[in-house]
Amino acid sequence: MDRKRELVDLLNKWAYEYYVLDNPTVSDKEYDALYDELRRLEEESGEVYADSPTRRVGGEPIKGFEKHTHIARLFSLDKSVSTEELTAFLTRVKKLSGVQPDYTVEYKFDGLTVCLTYDKGQFIRATTRGNGVVGEDVTAQVLTIKSFPLKIAYQGTLEVRGEAVIRLSVLDAYNKTAAEPLKNARNAAAGAIRNLDPKVTELRRPDIYFYDVNYMSEGGALSQTEAHDFLQKEGFKVFSYFKVCHTDEEVVSAIAEIEKARRALDVLTDGAVIKVNDNALREEMGFTDKFPRWAMAYKFEAEEVTTLLKDVIWQVGRTGKLTPLALLDPVDLGGATVSRATLNNYGDILRKDVKLGSRVLVRRSNEVIPEILGTTEHTENSREIEKPSVCPACGTTLDEVGAHLFCPNRLCTPRIVAMLDHYASKNAMDIDGFSESTAAQLVEKKGVENFSDLYSLTAEDLGELEGFKDKKIKNILTAIEKSKTPTMDAFIYAIGIEGVGRVAAKDIAARFKKFENFQNATFEDLIALENVGEITANAILAYFADERNRAELSALFEIGVTPIWSDEKKEGIFSGQSVVLTGTLENYKRSEAQKLIEERGGVCQSSVTAKTTLVLAGAEAGSKLAKAQKLGIKIIDENAFKEMLEQE
Repeated sequence: MDRKRELVDLLNKWAYEYYVLDNPTVSDKEYDALYDELRRLEEESGEVYADSPTRRVGGEPIKGFEKHTHIARLFSLDKSVSTEELTAFLTRVKKLSGVQPDYTVEYKFDGLTVCLTYDKGQFIRATTRGNGVVGEDVTAQVLTIKSFPLKIAYQGTLEVRGEAVIRLSVLDAYNKTAAEPLKNARNAAAGAIRNLDPKVTELRRPDIYFYDVNYMSEGGALSQTEAHDFLQKEGFKVFSYFKVCHTDEEVVSAIAEIEKARRALDVLTDGAVIKVNDNALREEMGFTDKFPRWAMAYKFEAEEVTTLLKDVIWQVGRTGKLTPLALLDPVDLGGATVSRATLNNYGDILRKDVKLGSRVLVRRSNEVIPEILGTTEHTENSREIEKPSVCPACGTTLDEVGAHLFCPNRLCTPRIVAMLDHYASKNAMDIDGFSESTAAQLVEKKGVENFSDLYSLTAEDLGELEGFKDKKIKNILTAIEKSKTPTMDAFIYAIGIEGVGRVAAKDIAARFKKFENFQNATFEDLIALENVGEITANAILAYFADERNRAELSALFEIGVTPIWSDEKKEGIFSGQSVVLTGTLENYKRSEAQKLIEERGGVCQSSVTAKTTLVLAGAEAGSKLAKAQKLGIKIIDENAFKEMLEQE
């Protein structure tokens, strides 16, 4: 047998065990001895196999990066940073599929995206993502990395995608001897790959975790589980955590697992990636101009510390739901002193095994109240948190619904205060100068119980409140009067129907246009909306079925509160057309073209659907154009678009 071939195969096997499996079977001394033998044989013969490990050496500096066009576009991911945004994504997917789809959840690593190309089983090149269409050729740099194969079994043309990272322990070791220490692992990884000197790349010892098959010339598109299995089978380094989730709750649970465990990893992570697993559903959902509609990155913009849990108090919200608030030993977190954190509900307390007197892991995310992620240590003083049986504010016996506790007393003071504060908030009725403390004083001193009571307040009433002088009184009364003409979506959000946030309120307003139409909507009408699921639809129906809610709405309308829907659609050349813009236009910005279409009666869509009647395709149009062609939808170019405008 060819000794060089034998050595290449053996050394690659050992490298795979060491760099990918993290399970070496030989010592460094044994590896080095055979590596040196292979290098001598290659020098003598002048022949180096394409998959020889000797190719993984930092060569001479290059003059600059050459541009390379990817075979298939590398889309970025849409991002969510809140439960509401994640829920909206899951709701959209479920509505489109008509069933509960399966998702995959993986770690999102914080490094530099790279794309590797193979042909006939051989590694050809490596590029950065760039703008998704064109990247920079970094083959010389990536060749110094040992966590990917130079030869694979698949014989077609292939693009695989991964994240170049530098492990935290490697960064720490590098900084101990570096003349100029690197600030963080993400910049270190990007600087290692996008460095004109491959020797610098080799010195920084980056790694690559692979997570996606971007293109296959043979074999068809893969589901995410199939892509994951394919990468593993072909010898690429994939991260150990990969979860298939069958329900929305499992997705949320998987994200929580990742968020809690990520601090113990030797790799910098900044979120989780959720993808629809089924490829047929992916094709149906398609892409926006920037993102696949079937995937979402959930970003962890957070900092975490541990501290002692001293006590738990129960707060009553506007719907009567009780939320446990943890009182903590004060601790510095993200530049602020934190002494309180939320625990969501009693089920959350049990799931996270949280006890009084225990040390807990606290996270502060996106400038909101910190949250307890879990328990890190129980002490001899730890004791169970008791579940309340009566409302801490009014003493009413609580209702238990699932993991949540509710006070059924609609006249419970904290409920009314929270309800009024929400109604007057900026994204609702926007009563400038109104605050939670104002609401509390109005309830306590003036007996305010309903939204409609606000409109009968006088200057004398407000003058009895602490901190209210003439100017503030005048401003509040003016703001209350002004709030009588809210936009339809603001009013729908303001009245506080359970589950109806700002996004859902906008959908509802756009669909029904008149509040009366919304009030008379059926279950089928409601779930047809993109951001309304079955639970929210039932909550809406229950709200309007309640006689007290109907009476309050009547009182508001009699006072003169008039929600306004402004439909400024104009007649024109695009009347009745549902238009999708894709690609790059030479003479128009996308926003300008969209405005021109809408001013002439058209409706612009973000993606091609069965409702789409026209596609305006510019240069480098991608998947939207292909889908339109497949569906037989009319397609025009920029010249035809200009002619239509000139005709009118």
